[in-house]
Amino acid sequence: MKSETKTVNKSNLKSIYDEEMIKMLNAPKDGKSPYHVFTFSSIKNKKWPELRTVVLRSFNLKPNFISFNTDSRSPKIKELRNNKNSCALFYDNIGKVQIRFHTEAVIHNQDATSREIWKQTSLQSRKCYMGDLNPSSKIKHWHPNFPLAYIKKDPDIKHSELGFKNFTSIKLKIIETEILKLYHDGHVRFKIKDDKFNFVAP
Repeated sequence: MKSETKTVNKSNLKSIYDEEMIKMLNAPKDGKSPYHVFTFSSIKNKKWPELRTVVLRSFNLKPNFISFNTDSRSPKIKELRNNKNSCALFYDNIGKVQIRFHTEAVIHNQDATSREIWKQTSLQSRKCYMGDLNPSSKIKHWHPNFPLAYIKKDPDIKHSELGFKNFTSIKLKIIETEILKLYHDGHVRFKIKDDKFNFVAP
């Protein structure tokens, strides 16, 4: 018996996209989601790409953007001020789906946006911004880079406010989305830009 030839059309691409975007929308509040953390890339000195894993704090469609939080003293802030072009990479090991977003970064520090997000940030997370040391700076001995009094407890709300000056929200405006879904009978890869779906060779 002759086996059927696999066919994929643009309506199939839309179905895959819609399914993955639902997962993305749920991921910020679902710590078990494969999309809850992702790899973020920026450009260092207009030459080398830098990669790090960050926690997805929000995902939005129309307008399309991703956001995560970081310390204003982190090297990535300088990198993004020099070059806002960046990339966010997500992977679902169970579903065998890779999603790559090409983005432009907007930095929110000590403004209305960062203040609103700060209000929703837990005390446990706030203490991570209370350290005296610049993230990525060299140190002679291990230090958690937050007040030692809070190693086994969280700060009170008043003291935690010391961290707000360092708290930064990065909003990534999505310019282009690329999805690769792995299948044993032929992978499917496509790009979405300006609501247009186009096939890409896997």
